[in-house]
Amino acid sequence: MTQPQSTSTAGARSILPVSRYMEIRSANGPAYSADGHTLYFLTNITGIPQVWAQRPDTPWPVQISFFADRVMAVHPNPVRPLLAISADEGGSENAQLYLADADGLNPRPITADPRFIHSFNVWSPDGRTLVYSTNRRDGRHFDIWQYDVETDEHSPILESDHTQAAVAVSPDGRYLIISRRTSNLNNDLYLMDRHDHSLRHLTPHAGDVVYESLHFAKDGQALYLLSDRDSEFTRVARLDLTSGAWTWLTADVWDAESLELSPDGRYLAYAVNEDGTSQLYIVDLTQDSPTARRIEGVPEGVIAEITWHPGSRRIAFTLSSPLHAVEVWTVDIPDGAVQRVTYASASGVPASFFVAPELVRYRSFDGLEVPAFYYRPNAPGPYAVVVYVHGGPESQSRNSFNSVIQYFVQRGYAVFVPNVRGSSGYGRTYVHLDDVRKRMDSVADLAAGVRWLTEHGDADPKRIGVMGGSYGGFMTLAAVTHYPDLWAAGVDIVGIANLRTFIENTSPYRRHLREAEYGTIEADGEFFDQISPIHHVDKIQAPMIIIHGANDPRVPVGEAEQMVAALRARNHPVEYLRFEDEGHGVVKLANRIVAYGRIADFLDRTLGMG
Repeated sequence: MTQPQSTSTAGARSILPVSRYMEIRSANGPAYSADGHTLYFLTNITGIPQVWAQRPDTPWPVQISFFADRVMAVHPNPVRPLLAISADEGGSENAQLYLADADGLNPRPITADPRFIHSFNVWSPDGRTLVYSTNRRDGRHFDIWQYDVETDEHSPILESDHTQAAVAVSPDGRYLIISRRTSNLNNDLYLMDRHDHSLRHLTPHAGDVVYESLHFAKDGQALYLLSDRDSEFTRVARLDLTSGAWTWLTADVWDAESLELSPDGRYLAYAVNEDGTSQLYIVDLTQDSPTARRIEGVPEGVIAEITWHPGSRRIAFTLSSPLHAVEVWTVDIPDGAVQRVTYASASGVPASFFVAPELVRYRSFDGLEVPAFYYRPNAPGPYAVVVYVHGGPESQSRNSFNSVIQYFVQRGYAVFVPNVRGSSGYGRTYVHLDDVRKRMDSVADLAAGVRWLTEHGDADPKRIGVMGGSYGGFMTLAAVTHYPDLWAAGVDIVGIANLRTFIENTSPYRRHLREAEYGTIEADGEFFDQISPIHHVDKIQAPMIIIHGANDPRVPVGEAEQMVAALRARNHPVEYLRFEDEGHGVVKLANRIVAYGRIADFLDRTLGMG
């Protein structure tokens, strides 16, 4: 559904229709074939993410999966010409696993119960077995199973009442590293012997500690991983499996991310999140005193999904950059040559239209310094401003590409993207500043951001709106109910209206993970009722637009509908869009055009841009 082009101007440019921005495609999730000749990746060039393949003998990548709904990931077999593909239906997030040949032909389901999640974990080194985790036993806990590609048989590896997955396999295939997660910020590692299924606890600890991006050393005697053990930030570490000794390879400054070990065991590749922007590093482990070498020439943005070529001579990764959209790039090792591989976004908006943000900081009510990205339009102020709040809450707005933000900026809005307390990326202390009873301190950070905008950001105080999705939707609703005088508009996408009903109705496998952040109904239910937006609807002054997917497994659609009903009962202006074929967010192209077109029209009316 394409809207007619507007004749309005932002600076000297005509404003492009919302469809042009929503049609900016992306490419991500790179993975090499076993022989290294093919680079697989996901792209939504067709409107829905599917698997594509780039080969050296073809000048253009080819589409090799044709699912009716999105593909979530592709995992090439390390030895055989086979692909494991993860896909769900209607945004349910209940991933099913499929097996196809190297050209994507003859895909067949190897799990087929869409009521439950089946998450790919690892391939065995010999390529014979696929290890996966699933909650199909009871809907809550994740057991670990394996699938034999030769016999077409499934067999259990580990059943227990935990949220767990196999996150690494030893080079000889005998051992698995099992991660058991109790919250988004806390997990434990166990070494499992596949011969007798015995478990050895590797990471006893107190408090919250994260262990992630696990890789066995080439000799199988140690692990390379990321952890914030005894640290403020996640660091690259080596854990000796015999002695239990830890060796830290990076300093306790900024988070290290996306750690990957080369197949020959020689190199480590990782990114460092420096104030929201990634820096890429390579470490040669054969050196007497291994030191990290920063790779120059990678555009400013956010690096994720690093993967090694089987020959250990190249890495591929996803780069999300404000000025380059979301694409797959490569770096040759050891010369450091950087190359862009995909151009999925080239059919959308000209790159010259994209705007990079300014990194700013402001003081909140208690003196805490809050970082934010500020996008200004190509026009003089004072500006109508959209305060854009990220989800999570243990997440971070980064120096990355966001087509919605870019669309609003070219329409003439300034967009302010704060990382309020509770955001990740700024250390262990910062991420816990909004836990449970401190929840509303993060909402107060939004109010302090409005003060900065009016004093330093050339903002029109009467034309400031707030917008967010998921937990950002809760923040939006909390902002318009607890600081009603500040906002001229509110945009809630798949947000939480009532913490009590959210905890009660979120998918069973997620409830205990969310309780670690928000609290429990038993201990904190009265507090939930005090702060939940649904109990303060009468305070809202801003017109609202609320959007939700009917199949949302995280924040059930009832959260939106109770808020809409309460607003309509008071004759408060509210628009409501419910998408029957979406889940937690708006993914499909046609729906995104409708949703963000409606949001833009709503903001134009409420913030005086029409």
